[in-house]
Amino acid sequence: MVQSVKNSLRASVAARWTALFIVSFTMLCGYYVADVASPLKPLIEQKLHWTSSQYGFFTGGYAWLNIIGGLLLGGILLDKVGARMAGVLAGVLMVLGCGLKWFAIQDTSLFTRTFLGFNLQVFAAAFGFSIFGLGLEICGVTASKLIARWFKGYEIALAMGLQVSTARIGTAIALGLSDPIARAFRDSVGAPVFVGFVMLLAGLVAYFLYCAMDRKLDASESDLEGEAEEPFRFSDIREILSIRSFWYVAILCALFYSAVFPFLKFAPDLMVQKFHIKESWAGAIPSVLPFATIPLTVVFGGYYDRKGKGASLMILGSLLLVLVHCIFSIPLLNSWSVALLATIVLGFSFSLVPSAIWPSVPRFIPQRRLGTAYALIFWLQNLVALWGVPCLIGEVLDRYCIVGTRVVEGASSPAYNYTLPMVIFTICGVLSLLFAYLLKTDGQKMGYGLEEPSVKG
Repeated sequence: MVQSVKNSLRASVAARWTALFIVSFTMLCGYYVADVASPLKPLIEQKLHWTSSQYGFFTGGYAWLNIIGGLLLGGILLDKVGARMAGVLAGVLMVLGCGLKWFAIQDTSLFTRTFLGFNLQVFAAAFGFSIFGLGLEICGVTASKLIARWFKGYEIALAMGLQVSTARIGTAIALGLSDPIARAFRDSVGAPVFVGFVMLLAGLVAYFLYCAMDRKLDASESDLEGEAEEPFRFSDIREILSIRSFWYVAILCALFYSAVFPFLKFAPDLMVQKFHIKESWAGAIPSVLPFATIPLTVVFGGYYDRKGKGASLMILGSLLLVLVHCIFSIPLLNSWSVALLATIVLGFSFSLVPSAIWPSVPRFIPQRRLGTAYALIFWLQNLVALWGVPCLIGEVLDRYCIVGTRVVEGASSPAYNYTLPMVIFTICGVLSLLFAYLLKTDGQKMGYGLEEPSVKG
């Protein structure tokens, strides 16, 4: 086996890190589009006349196709046909979905029509977002599996941390520049989305370059003993679901991200409503979060590789998550400096858990089942964190949190009290802490080595 690793293309430092960079760039483009609308919520309410419930419906649309089985089928496809075909399919879906989303937002005449009882503009934008979301989630599953393949026996946690960090640059760009881009084009909500469409085309081209590298990796390992994977079987799903730690990881992931991703969707509006920050700067403080995670995820991923303590990192990250949302829940703490400090702490939390959770999955899931296992985890994450909670927060804001009306440049929109949504996020954090503890306990009992380093010797 040692000789096989030496003869494989992944033994080349330059080759495996180049492959990582290419895929990470594609994910960066996807993450930009995923969060491009977050700083635009006040502008969307003013220019498109959407309510918070409609915005929550649109945001939750990201997960529609994923939760009805599209993501699981994508994971199975990945295990059956490989990363090249699955990745190209994911890139095409992202481009098509973003194009439909942009068209729906641009065509204001759709707002006066209905479809299945929904505002047609909102529904079409949400459906486009759903097609994009299916592509991005398949791309995420593909990236996780290919990193596990290229970095097997090497710096796997560091590599996954770098991939996540690079992707979050896309989130940071979206949070920091979406509103300025829209303002530069006469308050056009569609302009930042079109920028994302162009970025996705570049990301798809980059992935074709990765495909060429992946073929070379196949060729370098074709004659090596023990490198061929067993074909996927549908019984693999049953075997994955029989692993208790898999359930703990999946539920922890769904709960933890329920307090992060939906928060980012509403955070710019929170900055305006509670912390009285100008709309043109509303995305500045939330953009600190992904920027803070970029170096931190690398640091914690490297620590996991060298020292281990993966389950302990998840517990600490969940604890910090609870602390942050408790701070955001207190009405009297409404200074922008408090918001900035809490966001920086959230950056530590958002680095600790992902840097440990993704490289921990291969500790108890075989390589040939990784695509399906990651797809199942992402499916639950989509159901809870990317669909259920955003819709819940939007409904809660409209039903219980309107406290008046705001008028900006002659356009009116509701004024909200965000205390109750922050309490909901705090509860998600407390539950994620519980499942992080259960994961650590079960990992120790079953001998999965979650507290052991990735790199031996």
